[in-house]
Amino acid sequence: MHTHVRAASASGIRPVHLASARASSQGIKPRLAPVARRVGAQYSAQLAQKVTSGGSQLQRQSLRVHASSSELQAATTDDSGADNKTEAGEEMNSTVSTSDIWELDFCSRPILDERKKKVWELLICDPDRNFTYSEYFPNNKINSVQLRNALQRLLDQEGVEAPLKVRFFRAQMQTIISKACADLPFKAVPSRRCITLMNWLEERHQTVYPKHPGFDPNAPPLMTYEVGAPQELPDALRGEQWAFVMLPLSQVQQEARETVGSGGFGEVLSGEMTGMSGNPEENFVPGVAVFSQRALPLAAWTNGLELAGLKTDTEMGYLVLETGVNTQYRYASYRRTVAANKEAQEWEEAKNDAGGLHFLAIQSDPDSPTCAGFWMLRDYKPSTAI
Repeated sequence: MHTHVRAASASGIRPVHLASARASSQGIKPRLAPVARRVGAQYSAQLAQKVTSGGSQLQRQSLRVHASSSELQAATTDDSGADNKTEAGEEMNSTVSTSDIWELDFCSRPILDERKKKVWELLICDPDRNFTYSEYFPNNKINSVQLRNALQRLLDQEGVEAPLKVRFFRAQMQTIISKACADLPFKAVPSRRCITLMNWLEERHQTVYPKHPGFDPNAPPLMTYEVGAPQELPDALRGEQWAFVMLPLSQVQQEARETVGSGGFGEVLSGEMTGMSGNPEENFVPGVAVFSQRALPLAAWTNGLELAGLKTDTEMGYLVLETGVNTQYRYASYRRTVAANKEAQEWEEAKNDAGGLHFLAIQSDPDSPTCAGFWMLRDYKPSTAI
């Protein structure tokens, strides 16, 4: 079996070949070698027979810091001190948070108040959903000052530690959110890596908002984002070779944890965030491996982006790197042959079979035993308009 590895050229990245499915008693050499041109579901069983993960499972500290079970009560009040909290099918509360990342949404909901105006809601959680916070707002209180005050009240609660950054996925709310967070001890970052928040929103649309007495089933869809046309990739983000690759979910998570734990760059998705169930040794995840002699600085530059995902464009013959909430880059090109397009299509099919889960890895060369960067990614498409 062989897969295409792409090498840098003036026009982009061109194909070379890499033998696949090499294994040893110490593990897979190289770590990302179990690759195949055909990465569709029909090949997974054959691949599983050839790949052995080997070695002991390393117990490294997760990127996520678990919070305690203490609970805080949050209430919304207007400038006069009157209670502004709207009645819903649940109480608004939060669990003490010590995570370095929060996910935030501030948007209208399919709920009308007594004035027949849409109710807005602030939702915050951490990626592991150990911490959740919700607060309703009337539509005449929607501005950066009100949002900033709500965030400050939350930070003032005993046991709540400020994160390093707060992610939000609605580009239309960037001005309000950025202004609200300007003088707070964290950075507001537009990002599609709000998988836990989107999943929570989907649940609330199905189980919480319909129970509210002001629920409006005919409410129009909420804000959406428009993705811009793919841009030219900055030189600092350009590798020298790349390959379509595939690994069991268990090894994908191990690679990500080992990379971050050893001083590299990346991010781990665990539990429900992966969107996969069943035996992690048997569930295969497609990915893209990038090779560069300047792997560590390349990984550092890449980590500065809010990576959202990778996709193929078979009409134009290149990979697309999605970042932030609406930015895209032409990440790597390939010659549009029948075989190359088929390989790209099968990689997309494998990603779809994995529930959108995939990964990006950066190594110094195909035979390197370690990664300088490893990011677990997921194309998350909620079934409900959120």
